[in-house]
Amino acid sequence: MLKNPILPGFNPDPSIWRVGEDYYIATSTFEWYPGVQIHHSRDLVNWTLACRPLTRASQLDMRGNPDSCGIWAPCLSFTDGLFWLIYTDVKRLDGSYKDAHNYLVTAPAIDGPWSDPVHLNSSGFDPSLFHDDDGRKWFLNMVWNHHGKRPGRDGVEPGSFGGILIQEYDADSQKLIGPVTNIFAGSKQALTEAPHLLRHDGWYFLCTAEGGTGYDHAITYARSRSLLGPYEMHPDIHLMTTKDAPDSKLQRVGHGQLVETPNGQFFHTFLCSRPLDGLRRSPLGRETGIAPVVYGDDGWFHTPDRNPVPPVTVESVTALPTQAGPEKCLYEFDNGRLPADFQWLRTPEPDRIFSTVARPGYLRLFGRESIGSWFEQSLVARRQTAIRYSAETAVDFQPHSFQQMAGMTAYYNKTKFHYLCVSLNKNGQRVLDIQSCPGDWPNGDVTYPLAQELVLPEVGPEVEPKGGPVWLGVDVRGAELQFRFALKEGAWQPIGPVLDASVLSDEGGRGEHSSFTGAFVGMAAQDLTGAGLSADFSHFSYENF
Repeated sequence: MLKNPILPGFNPDPSIWRVGEDYYIATSTFEWYPGVQIHHSRDLVNWTLACRPLTRASQLDMRGNPDSCGIWAPCLSFTDGLFWLIYTDVKRLDGSYKDAHNYLVTAPAIDGPWSDPVHLNSSGFDPSLFHDDDGRKWFLNMVWNHHGKRPGRDGVEPGSFGGILIQEYDADSQKLIGPVTNIFAGSKQALTEAPHLLRHDGWYFLCTAEGGTGYDHAITYARSRSLLGPYEMHPDIHLMTTKDAPDSKLQRVGHGQLVETPNGQFFHTFLCSRPLDGLRRSPLGRETGIAPVVYGDDGWFHTPDRNPVPPVTVESVTALPTQAGPEKCLYEFDNGRLPADFQWLRTPEPDRIFSTVARPGYLRLFGRESIGSWFEQSLVARRQTAIRYSAETAVDFQPHSFQQMAGMTAYYNKTKFHYLCVSLNKNGQRVLDIQSCPGDWPNGDVTYPLAQELVLPEVGPEVEPKGGPVWLGVDVRGAELQFRFALKEGAWQPIGPVLDASVLSDEGGRGEHSSFTGAFVGMAAQDLTGAGLSADFSHFSYENF
């Protein structure tokens, strides 16, 4: 049995491709580094992280990218003995303009080596590459119309989503060639993006996402006998959507791609979210699901029952074991490598923010810019993958200024986080404090839920050793978040009030159409003096419930 989502937690915009018996799904990573997640499966049920291909500055540098910019909607394919990965690095989110640069990298194997990028265009986002049966390659993207928020000069409101462009790509010259054609304007659902082309039964099928990546999201299909159109709309318009199903456990369904199994079955990926009960807030972000589809006698793809709402469970996908149960991980930093579940923000120079070898057995974070910085902040974290979880760590940190902090954070972006940190007070005492930014967009002003910092004793039966590590923990149960601490391993005490965990969601703060990632939990260090004071973390544990 398959249970959706198959990639829980922040894994949006799934592009799927099959190579023999192997399936691969590429998903967006936005401002988190390294760029693009690619998961692998043999059965469409059990998935493991295969690689993050964008690992160096020549491929990706997101320093300065605003929240929810960076890597949007990668497209993965395989032909001519190469993996082809198309992606966008979005540099601007707000206002009339989008600065969206589209690139191509290739590799002979999924784990690389991945090439330096070829810049293709910057006319819009959500690019893809279609390999036609005659060997020609075609590049697609939505076009961004910066005039879209004003009345058109012909009296028509054009809209910012200006249709789907197609242009030929020449692999020998590594350039787009020939005319640019706008092949599809979309349905009345509007906000047409995320094009994927496939050829089947003499038809060109164009899959798009529409309605914006919120609760009106949808997967739309159109077809044509000619690559350049005209494209006729699917009789149901939308293959999958939950826009009219408010009671579905899966919401915001849209943006996916079709794949055919070796035995001729069809499955379709989609993104979705699982809002908290009673709240339209999704701390897990947009996740990846998959569902069967069939090719009908009418020459269209349909869900088996013509119901656009995808199921939570799918029976008899394969005979292999089902997905694993609740996640429980203990990360120890004793092999000189950062565990694969962890990422950091924006910078291609990780040596400036962390080290796994400076102190053997520890993850050392070098204090850099403020929490929420768009340039260089020391924050190493992993995805929240369930509504209920607990996490723990221990930090050895000896600040000598109130501008130096280190600890544990539940983090979404610069305006949505809770942070339990060790610092120094005005009396020169080491203290525990909580900083919260509960959705204060655009200012990012911090509040302090503790009426007074907790002074950390340096001696006594509860301290081990003098001036030594502080254990930090967090328990998230739906919309509630409670921090805890210990001065001796296992001697936990709660600290601070119950905080709002629901604000660490796509819909919290600024709202669903501007926040595109998901909640993380991890370790952070800041040194606003510029001295780069380090903090050492002995371990990190994470458990879903």
